[in-house]
Amino acid sequence: MNEPYGRIAFNDEKRLINVPFLETLDVVDPAQSSDKLVAVDSNDARSRPFNLLRAQIIKKLGPTQGKMIGITSAAPGAGKSFVASNLAASLGMLSNRKTYLLDLDLRRASVAGIFGIRGNVGLTEFLMGEDVELKSIGRRIGTTNLAVFPSYPAMVNSAELMVGDRFESLIAVMRALPADAIVIVDLPPIFANDDAILVAGQLDGVVMIVEQGVTTKKQLQSALQFIDPTPLLGTVFNRFDGGVGDPYGYGGKYEGYYSTKT
Repeated sequence: MNEPYGRIAFNDEKRLINVPFLETLDVVDPAQSSDKLVAVDSNDARSRPFNLLRAQIIKKLGPTQGKMIGITSAAPGAGKSFVASNLAASLGMLSNRKTYLLDLDLRRASVAGIFGIRGNVGLTEFLMGEDVELKSIGRRIGTTNLAVFPSYPAMVNSAELMVGDRFESLIAVMRALPADAIVIVDLPPIFANDDAILVAGQLDGVVMIVEQGVTTKKQLQSALQFIDPTPLLGTVFNRFDGGVGDPYGYGGKYEGYYSTKT
């Protein structure tokens, strides 16, 4: 597409919707982000592991020409949103890549907080079929090549949304992005509900976050079975004592990941 603003048909609605190209989005100052976002500063030693992970992801995607990657973990608290946000930020620093970060952990959405994005209408409302354009949801992070599409925590029937027509349309829109785009999808933990399993089938690969001393071998093996046949692109050993940078990860445990019954 040569036009700065493209369009694609929704399967469920026989109408057209704008493809949210990076240049069309409102801008958020990265200075508003929380201290969990470390990969926007190449002088920060904590950004180095994400730059290494960035290189590995690009290498893995090369032979398959894939563009959509899910980030998840077996259980809550492993730091998957921290990793997803910083990996996306690191990719967004590249001049030859456009990166899109989707927060599909609808019930415990946290990406908006990491990037300092304020609002109350996000991907949840879009997936519910409300009259919400993706362009109005997305935010470009400063002058980087990163666009973030946040969600805001809501106790919704998220599994139903992940198999709806609107979700299929979202995937189609992301697939219609230019060839240089990479889409990072922050997923719920595998054992929190079945959302990650449902979404994984639409992705080109998954990165699994493993927490040192917490994630068990059995949990990891079971999680990998659940996402099969979606390719596992690799695992990230988070909060590794003695690793590059510091061992802090995604701000503490998710005690009672879903504290309200659904």
